[in-house]
Amino acid sequence: MIRRVIERPCTLAMLVGFQFAFMVYFSFGGLRSLGSIFGHSSEPNYDYSSTHDVYENLSLVHQGVYPRTQEDKLLYRCPERSPHLVGPITVSFSRVPDLKKTKSRNPLVIRGGEYNPPNCEARHKTAVIIPHRNREMHLRHLLYYLHPFLQRQQLHYRIYIVHQAGDSTFNRAKLLNVGVKEALRDEDWDCLFLHDVDLIPENDHNLYVCDPWSPKHVSIAMNKFSYSLPYPLYFGGVSALTPVQYMKMNGFPNEYWGWGGEDDDIATRVRLAGMKIARPPLSVGHYKMVKHKGDQGNEENPHRFDLLIRTQRMWTTDGMNSLTYKLLSRELQPLYTNVTVDIGLDPREKKPVRNRGPTPPPKLHQSNETKVVAGQKPDQSHLSSNDSDANMESPSETKDGAMEVPVESKKEESARIVANEPKRLEQKDQPIRVLRSQGDRRAEPSGVKTHGARKRGLRVKRESLRTELENKIQKPSSISQQEV
Repeated sequence: MIRRVIERPCTLAMLVGFQFAFMVYFSFGGLRSLGSIFGHSSEPNYDYSSTHDVYENLSLVHQGVYPRTQEDKLLYRCPERSPHLVGPITVSFSRVPDLKKTKSRNPLVIRGGEYNPPNCEARHKTAVIIPHRNREMHLRHLLYYLHPFLQRQQLHYRIYIVHQAGDSTFNRAKLLNVGVKEALRDEDWDCLFLHDVDLIPENDHNLYVCDPWSPKHVSIAMNKFSYSLPYPLYFGGVSALTPVQYMKMNGFPNEYWGWGGEDDDIATRVRLAGMKIARPPLSVGHYKMVKHKGDQGNEENPHRFDLLIRTQRMWTTDGMNSLTYKLLSRELQPLYTNVTVDIGLDPREKKPVRNRGPTPPPKLHQSNETKVVAGQKPDQSHLSSNDSDANMESPSETKDGAMEVPVESKKEESARIVANEPKRLEQKDQPIRVLRSQGDRRAEPSGVKTHGARKRGLRVKRESLRTELENKIQKPSSISQQEV
């Protein structure tokens, strides 16, 4: 009977249909992507030849019914998709924006770079984290476009600038780890947007919200790559992850100092953590890059390929669970929260070790002319007689914190040895003579032989005594009683 039921055409059709739906849902993120199987996109195509000013009718975003209390605001939740989106945005880098003018055009952005829709309760809370050093011009462009871009999407957001202090090699991935940790101290953000400072979004339909199932790579069409994806596993530029997804892959690697390699490492981590990379449609993820030359301190990483080979073995131990840094300052600027940190040095760099302790007081150096009064011994009570280098001058610290060893001249060296090395003068009125042999640097009074000279003298004396005794033995009659 069961065989008859299975062989019915309707039963077979139902099984095939359920199997097909199951595959579509888990492979393409839901039934909404059904059209992508047949080569058709559910998202509209945008005409980038006709763009809009990002500040166009921005005041309409803030209009509407303003709730009197927080309880009333909960009744007015923002729509799932904002009605204030305009599509392609005009992006130009001909003039560098002024930060004061940018702030005046975004009056509802509070100190620290935070914004919350005033007329409805935001559905999404996004932290935008930007690693930064020596990119002030790029930062001005990004803040000018990003603030109205996010306000049109009716998001509760905050912009964090993570600044790497010092002149050591730049480490983008480690700065992003620091930014995530500092941002999660302020708020339970739904989404973490990891954003390069030189990329400007060109379409406000590119929503800055996370995919609940997979890490999302957002900047899939950059003008640098002719608005196409360079290769399937590319994960650089702008990406979005929930805090759970970020911790599941142990964050980003900390060992990539310099340019290149960390993006591919991150894409590998996503796969090793059992997740897939989600992307918006190619017509939506448009970004324009600010042109710039290579940064000093962010040269190409020559070890990136060696590190990529180790990703599968090291991703569980290199990341958020091994993050170390020193928070130097945290400032609430009008348009962003500035987090300045010391993330250490590249262990492969050959630089002088910095003294991170308190700066010692300056030491007085001895003059070139050291006077020793005849008949007096220098005070060497704190030194042992066998310690030949105990009173060497300790290294001094330079302005940048590096340890500097003083270089002394021959005259200074002689003065130091005379003043500091232990001496035993047998004749008080004798002047002191400095021996410069490499084997023995002790100060001796003139007329006193060195250890080697004394040894040779004793050997000669013994030989002469032996010869004299042999001669007297041969002539026993000539030996006197006193000599015996």
